[in-house]
Amino acid sequence: MKGGHLMSVNQRIKLVRQALNLSQAKFAKEISISNGYIAGIELEKRNVNDRLIKLVCITFNVSEHWLRTGNGDMFEEQPNKNVQLFNIYCKNNCFIMRISKNIFKFA
Repeated sequence: MKGGHLMSVNQRIKLVRQALNLSQAKFAKEISISNGYIAGIELEKRNVNDRLIKLVCITFNVSEHWLRTGNGDMFEEQPNKNVQLFNIYCKNNCFIMRISKNIFKFA
């Protein structure tokens, strides 16, 4: 993306969210952070750490190089197979955990 290198990581995270047409609430939910935290990032009141960068890149198929530097393309050409498997695993485990909690409520 042209001009991306002139932006901060915080601004690039906002740009990713906007490119995906997600609200702050939906974006935050997808990466398991609070709405307030993502708002703080976008307002540059919070620092972006490595964990958050990894979450954004894995969840939304964003190029880590672009997110850190602003150079190159925003999104990866093809999702990494390991990332896809990880996302499936996490979604299945979250589903299983919700079911388990409900089962134990009635036991």
